Amino acid sequence: MTIITKKRMTTNILNGVLHEVPDDMLKALMSNMAIVEKWNKLTPIQRNEWICWVTIVKKSETRAEHIDRMMQQLNDGKRQPCCWPGCPHRRPNAQKWFKKSE
Repeated sequence: MTIITKKRMTTNILNGVLHEVPDDMLKALMSNMAIVEKWNKLTPIQRNEWICWVTIVKKSETRAEHIDRMMQQLNDGKRQPCCWPGCPHRRPNAQKWFKKSE
């Protein structure tokens, strides 16, 4: 009888500057370890931009599309969302438009 044991692997998914990786993004990232490696090599600000780009949309369908596109673009070597002016949460004059989570 042969017993095969797999060593349990722990993988860290790094967060952004202001935002934490939400569960749906975490699930998508964990589905591809090559993309996890690319994700963790991004700067904290780049990770923050991806997280904000995915989470700022209103519809769940759009959010799912953004996650799919993020996965493809990370796989292609892109380091931040295309055509994205940047996370508005970092701009002091935009703070009035966003609810603070407590």
